[in-house]
Amino acid sequence: MYFNNDWAIVVPLANEEEEFDSFVTEMTAVLSRLRSGTVYFVIDTVSRDRTLELCRALSATDQRFVTVWAPENKNVVDAYIRGYREAYENGHTLIIEMDAGLSHDPRAIPMFLRVLNEGNECAFGSRFINGGSMTDSPLKRRLLSRGGTLLTNLLLGTTMHDMTSGYQGFHRHVVGRLLEYRLLSTAHFYQTEVRYLLRMFRSAEIPIHYKAPSPRVSRNAVRNALNVLAYYFMKRVSGKAVQLG
Repeated sequence: MYFNNDWAIVVPLANEEEEFDSFVTEMTAVLSRLRSGTVYFVIDTVSRDRTLELCRALSATDQRFVTVWAPENKNVVDAYIRGYREAYENGHTLIIEMDAGLSHDPRAIPMFLRVLNEGNECAFGSRFINGGSMTDSPLKRRLLSRGGTLLTNLLLGTTMHDMTSGYQGFHRHVVGRLLEYRLLSTAHFYQTEVRYLLRMFRSAEIPIHYKAPSPRVSRNAVRNALNVLAYYFMKRVSGKAVQLG
């Protein structure tokens, strides 16, 4: 089913000049092998190097790559949502989100597509199940990822092995529900919020390899994560748990 051009990849980029060619080479190989797919590059003013220029040059020569310039973005969550909206409004049936710079392996894309075509509405990448891994990241970041998963499962009643990964894919109707909802996250806890909100949809976890060094998590990002977690916890204990499906 996924060998027709009804699926897309959303990739926010910022200051990816150094890894751009390597990432595009890997992605192009996957697109060529599947003979389908569209990649939406989302770039905003956070990027200060030649990333935008490189994306536009590629889009001019290869229509499978679409450059989305979004200077209005206020944070990384805006970048993800803008990418989802572009893919959704262009009618794609399956939409996958991933990071650039080869922190997520493009060769896992066929596995996401297969899982989404086997009756699942959501496919969530997991570093903490059999076959997954998280390498080259500082110990503090690995502990934060595992700790965030454990804390979220404890407070919100979720059961996923990885609640903080950013490699994930959805059917079109799921993306439509996300676009209708005003997310509370302004940083990378967005991934956890999404997985919590979509917990009632049919889903599967997919083993992924996260191999790039992770940037430092700011205090503001941690503060936002704790505030969002507390909000959904209080909703849950009051009997008004929020869910999108």
